[in-house]
Amino acid sequence: MDLLQPLLVPLAGINDFFSTIAQPFYWLVSGIMVAFHWLLAPIFGAGTGAAWGLSIVLLTVTVRAAMIPLFVKQINSTRGMQELQPKLQELQKKYADDRDRLGQETMKLYKEEGVNPMASCLPLLIQTPFFLSLYRVIDGASRGQARGSWLAGPEHQQLLDSLTHATMFTVPLSGRFWPFGEAGFGGIQVLTAIMTIIMVVAQFFTSRQMYTRNMSPAAMNGPMAQQQKMMVYLFPAMYIFFGATIPVGVLIYLLTTTLWSFGQQEWIIRNNPSPGTPAYLDWEERIRAKGLNPRKVRPGDKLTRARIAELKEAEAAEVAAQQQAAPKKEKKTPPPSAATRHQQAQTSRAKRSGKKK
Repeated sequence: MDLLQPLLVPLAGINDFFSTIAQPFYWLVSGIMVAFHWLLAPIFGAGTGAAWGLSIVLLTVTVRAAMIPLFVKQINSTRGMQELQPKLQELQKKYADDRDRLGQETMKLYKEEGVNPMASCLPLLIQTPFFLSLYRVIDGASRGQARGSWLAGPEHQQLLDSLTHATMFTVPLSGRFWPFGEAGFGGIQVLTAIMTIIMVVAQFFTSRQMYTRNMSPAAMNGPMAQQQKMMVYLFPAMYIFFGATIPVGVLIYLLTTTLWSFGQQEWIIRNNPSPGTPAYLDWEERIRAKGLNPRKVRPGDKLTRARIAELKEAEAAEVAAQQQAAPKKEKKTPPPSAATRHQQAQTSRAKRSGKKK
């Protein structure tokens, strides 16, 4: 062990370095969570799991609400990347022997189409520090170790103890599915298993709805579609591992953010679908049901009553203008009836007979 000590010193320095970087996130996460706990404590009790659990839920909602603009950019970027797959495949075939030219043309295509491949990763990159910070804060609390200045110090010792020993359905927020405690399989495993199943199912449908409802037939044949299809099954499998190893408090955060992602993505796909996708066809049917022309409405427009009335008036005015501008057609004389033709024939024969006489 003494021989390995020199090797462990640099690792300890790296750990201290990352701990220093994470301090602002510890401060922010612990501050938001403690603020919500302060509001909920008079209702549920300061040391209850309900107060701390709801504090974590509200912390999650706060973080995710702040990232809504980034999430919209992620959806649009992912959709743009999917729609560009046919063009990217053409470039790959055209410049298969020239990697440098392929890279230049690919970046040029991204610029012309206004697509940023990194935008799809941005929300995940921003959310990851909060997830890791929350994990570290709750994991530290389960060990009696304070992380974040809002839980540190003698003045916050009672608050830290409250979080450490808080229970929800008789299960401590610091408990985990694995490893089993001295009592073996029990309430902790049951609760975490139920939460994990809900989380995995929500994550599966979140990934699947993007793949099946918001991708055009052309985009579903490219490599991007294959990756998306893999994610439909890969992410839920990863969540099974997370659910078995993280504390209940962090599992509350992960479950809440998964359900939020599902609802938020469903709303965006329903109201701002990609053209040529099943979701877009459904959107067109809803627009027609409102008496509007889908070609005159943009996905994402707020169709208030005033806006619907305005669109209908504009459509009616356009139709009236087209009718006025159309050239007037000459009225065609209808063909004579059979009786009229018979009478005309008799008259003509009578005239010819008179002339002969």
